[in-house]
Amino acid sequence: MGRGARSALGALYLISSIATSNGLVIERQNTLTVSQNLPGTWTSQGCYVDVGRTLTQAGYDDNAAMTQESCINYCSARGYVYAGVEYSAQCCREGTTGRALPNGVTTTGGSSEMTVALCTQACYAAGYLLAGVEYSGECWCGNAVVNGGMLAPDGLNGCNMLCYCGNTLGAGSVLAAATDCSFICPGSPYEYCGAGNRLEMYMLNGTIPTPTSTSSSIGISSTASSTAVSISTPTASGFPAGWTYYGCYVDGINGRILNHQQPDSAQNTLQSCVKTCASLGYTIAGTEYGEECYCDDAIYNGGSLAANQADCNMACPGNALEDCGAGNRISLYSIGTPLAYQPPAAQTSGLPANWKYVGCLQDNIPSNEDPKEILSTFPYMVWNNATGNTPEACITICQEFGFNAAGLEYGSECFCGDVQNIQVASAPGASTDPSQPQFYTRSRVPQIVPDSQCNSVCSGAGQYLCGSGNLMTYYMWDGPEPLVEWNTPTGAEAGEYQLLIGGVVVPLMTSQNINGKVSFIEKSGGTGEPNGTGAYELDLAEINNWDLAWRTMTGLQTDVFCSAGLILPDIAGRQLTIGGWAGTSNFGIRLYWPDGAAGVPGTNQWVEDPGALQLQVPRWYPSAMIMPNGSILVVGGEIGSNDAEQPTLEILPPTGVPDATTQSGYSNTTVYLDFLQETAPFNLYPFICVVPSGIFIAYYNQARILNEVTFETIKTLPQMPGAVNDPTGGRNYQLEGTMVLLPQHAPYTDDLTVLICGGSTSNGGYAIDNCISTQPETAEPEWTIERMPSRRVMPCIAGLPDGTYLIVNGGQHGVAGFGLGGDPNYNAVLYDPTKPVNSRMSIMANTTVARLYHSEAIVLLDGRVMISGSDPTGDYGATPAGEFPEEYRVEAFYPPYLLSGLPRPNFHIPDKDWAYTGTYTFTVTSGTASGLTVSLLGSVVATHGNSMGQRTLFPHVVCAGNTCAVTAPPDAHTAPPGWYMMFILNGPTPSVGQYVRIGGDPANLGNWPNLPPFDLPGVNNPKA
Repeated sequence: MGRGARSALGALYLISSIATSNGLVIERQNTLTVSQNLPGTWTSQGCYVDVGRTLTQAGYDDNAAMTQESCINYCSARGYVYAGVEYSAQCCREGTTGRALPNGVTTTGGSSEMTVALCTQACYAAGYLLAGVEYSGECWCGNAVVNGGMLAPDGLNGCNMLCYCGNTLGAGSVLAAATDCSFICPGSPYEYCGAGNRLEMYMLNGTIPTPTSTSSSIGISSTASSTAVSISTPTASGFPAGWTYYGCYVDGINGRILNHQQPDSAQNTLQSCVKTCASLGYTIAGTEYGEECYCDDAIYNGGSLAANQADCNMACPGNALEDCGAGNRISLYSIGTPLAYQPPAAQTSGLPANWKYVGCLQDNIPSNEDPKEILSTFPYMVWNNATGNTPEACITICQEFGFNAAGLEYGSECFCGDVQNIQVASAPGASTDPSQPQFYTRSRVPQIVPDSQCNSVCSGAGQYLCGSGNLMTYYMWDGPEPLVEWNTPTGAEAGEYQLLIGGVVVPLMTSQNINGKVSFIEKSGGTGEPNGTGAYELDLAEINNWDLAWRTMTGLQTDVFCSAGLILPDIAGRQLTIGGWAGTSNFGIRLYWPDGAAGVPGTNQWVEDPGALQLQVPRWYPSAMIMPNGSILVVGGEIGSNDAEQPTLEILPPTGVPDATTQSGYSNTTVYLDFLQETAPFNLYPFICVVPSGIFIAYYNQARILNEVTFETIKTLPQMPGAVNDPTGGRNYQLEGTMVLLPQHAPYTDDLTVLICGGSTSNGGYAIDNCISTQPETAEPEWTIERMPSRRVMPCIAGLPDGTYLIVNGGQHGVAGFGLGGDPNYNAVLYDPTKPVNSRMSIMANTTVARLYHSEAIVLLDGRVMISGSDPTGDYGATPAGEFPEEYRVEAFYPPYLLSGLPRPNFHIPDKDWAYTGTYTFTVTSGTASGLTVSLLGSVVATHGNSMGQRTLFPHVVCAGNTCAVTAPPDAHTAPPGWYMMFILNGPTPSVGQYVRIGGDPANLGNWPNLPPFDLPGVNNPKA
């Protein structure tokens, strides 16, 4: 009968939320009471001391699911009038010469489902009057309390775990203090089921009888002798080699001394028990109560030799010539001298460096907004580990993810958070309804309470305590420097949000085109704005004139909903969209040739001909990039709306031969990617970019490098870290995060770094509060975790001219999709990669506009960040009740460099078409060239947190007077062919950018597609 501690055998009163003695915490608790739904006419009789077996007729253990009801049902089913739960399923004090209730029974569902009701039912069914639950999962029955069983003096506190039945109370069983019965029933987190030697007693139709006396009581002392104890080694033989008798040990004073119980056996012998433990790999074996066998690798809870070694005097049922322990006495065998731990206490030494024990801290405080919403003191429950929870393990993972506080609760639970969370709760709402609380506050501040109240043994370290019910063993970082430090600038240094213009559409995709205008693409064809055309262009030079600022565009024939986009490296800088929703739209290829200029209206429109130009396979939520050879790589997606994975890639222009039978008109040259199939559906809009050795791709929580010719994997990276409370958290749609490449500096010898921020978890939609980075091409890449100041799913990130990155938008709960994300994150964060890790982020200004699904952020040529969109419902009429609105307003974020009051430099560069390694001269027309730097930002098409084309470079530049020469990047693996915004900077202050083309058009995209109705810009590559 699996048991934890052995000080109380069954209680009928539930008063505190202590865990079982072996530290195995079942669930979080509210206030615990005697169950109000006991079977039939069963009533609580109190917490009894179990000194042998108080209830003797039947019993069973149910360590994972014992409740009061299950124990009563068991006893009742066997005809017993008493039921008692001990060790989370008992609460009488156990007998001294045997069990107070001697009859173990099995309840419905086994030990993992133990409740008091099940035990009383089982005892009743077996014909017993008494039922007791012990050790969380045992049920015992009897018709009298025998063997010295008595009510526990500490009552229910002693009853906290088994189920026993009987019709009388065994000798010595007396009423104990209700608080003795304190082990939580594993089958009901709201009940106590006895404790070690404490039986939580229930009776059917009557009052508790006087315990019977017995002449066999041996009067066991409650503590071990402090003097030397002489051990007589039994003469028995037949043990496995190396096993030796180490004496008669006291069990149950502070909890079970050996934790791994084997099935009771009516044929139990010393040899059979030792052989069982040896076969299971344990080094210690012990017999108790004749038929019980326990195994372990150490002695726990201060187990020590009995002062009277003759106490182990209960005959083994399989060999009456041997003694197999007794009540609370274990005949112990071991390979070598057994390792023994003192009674568990909070671990205060040997902790991970710079961590200290603080105390026993209250947890689970009701919120102000809703008293039923119970808030954890530390917000992230990392695990509920029934076998491996230790202070060291919990602290280590909290530190890894940047948290400076760790709390252990119920023996098996680990929580991470910040010390500040004690004063200020970190509890975003889980509703996507803006009328519901978006953030909860705590009704009172958790307090430190006496250490003695945290009394649950750690499930992975029996010598330590890990909290209790609604109480945490609390540790904090006490190092010389903070684990994580967020800067908190104020005033102009915090940046500023400003309204840029009211919008005409809720955009799905935005880009700063080479004509100085901003392209807005929206859903169309029935999924977007009623009567919308799908495309618009914003002239920033006419921002104060609505009619001139917005140009309505036409030409789209299919729906771009959740398509991919790029700016092509051809001489015209055409914009491309690929894929879409649904049907023919999934195959869509669409092109726009930007014309006009700032203040000069354009006339060109989008061009599409589904009958002439299509993808080879359908794609919804794909990604795209420009290859080093200048061709277009298209990866992933789904085959249709909410349909199966499209685990392939293809190249544009098509590389096959003409084939009139296919959708694209060419033979199929797609490449199957098994890793996309294996990680569906959380890998949509994968992050892809060129690295020196090939193609980097990040999908779901995986990453690898592909050969750019064969597309075979040449390196697989370690799994990305997710959320501290869910290692399976992901970074791509629908668990949407965002990725950028960190700056590359001439001479480009440092390994390229990728930065991925935010995301969510598939289990519960917990938005991820960290960024991770790695250098994919190092010999052994590792992911570095950096805490963000807040959670963020559906974030957007924009690379700025000074090499910093602005993180905005998204929600603090949920996942990407219509109506699936909530608690908008209104704060901007600035990430500065020049600062030390864990001090790179600054908490910047706030907006008042919710930006959730389908929002965007792109840097403009003037250095501002344009922030747009939010399409949380897909409903363009009146905002439905309980939903965040469709957002038409367009904002601009002004980084600190635009608010400093410093003059901006200007420059003139005559040659804007660069060959690799070429040197190009420009003139600084205002400002100074002293200390000047140049940055190059890849042209971006942004959608769903995926900034396709993003890249930041700082090329070599030298100046003489106001004339400077900049050296182009060396090759297409450093800077893939394409259009880049060039900025010059005096300190942090950038000029207005100008577009330059780097690497020409090596794939001759300017001559593609050679089909009507597409106009072609032709190919005019720079001279090397």
